[in-house]
Amino acid sequence: MSFYNQLQSATGQTRQYLLDAPVIKQVMNEDFTLETYIAFLNQAFHHVKHTIPLLMLAGARLTASQSWLLPVLSNYIQEEIGHEQWILDDIAACGFDRDEFEFGTAPVATDIMVSYLYDYIHRKNALGVFGMVQVLEATSSSLAPAVAQIVKRKLSLPESAMTYLTTHGELDQDHIRFFEQAMNNITDPQDQNAIIDAANKVYRLYGNVYRDIPSAAVELNKRAAA
Repeated sequence: MSFYNQLQSATGQTRQYLLDAPVIKQVMNEDFTLETYIAFLNQAFHHVKHTIPLLMLAGARLTASQSWLLPVLSNYIQEEIGHEQWILDDIAACGFDRDEFEFGTAPVATDIMVSYLYDYIHRKNALGVFGMVQVLEATSSSLAPAVAQIVKRKLSLPESAMTYLTTHGELDQDHIRFFEQAMNNITDPQDQNAIIDAANKVYRLYGNVYRDIPSAAVELNKRAAA
């Protein structure tokens, strides 16, 4: 079995934990509001803005035997430039103050997930960053296309308010194929175990991010009413 397939198999339970987040079912049933979408975008902004710093940190901490992966990390860095700005543009197109979200405090669950990734790269294994890639891109590629259509239909949003969700989902289809090839070239058992370990933890942490979206939407609604 290829390592990519091993990774999918070894993370099946925690991937399901993420997919079982109530907000996903709510969205699929069109049981959500504009504030739900904004709460999602806020969570996304506060982890997406760390994607490039995390990839750069991982590149700086590669061991000699891992250095062949530097072009792979460089490719991801190039691909991720500006994605956090898409999110802020979408927030503004929905009629919300982009500055409030750009300079606001990160939600707790998102902050914990990002902090864990910095710690993993520093303290354990730089290749743990690929655990993050597995979770975020696999989730986006599987959910984003369908969710984008539902959100647009339910909220009657213009294309300018959907940039991150639509474009990111389309890009991640190609990213998954690139990721699969890169993972299948990783043969060191310790590196493989690190990627699996990090992915399992991030699936849990990202599942918690999704679980916090409904309550964050309620708070946004209360603020708007006030």
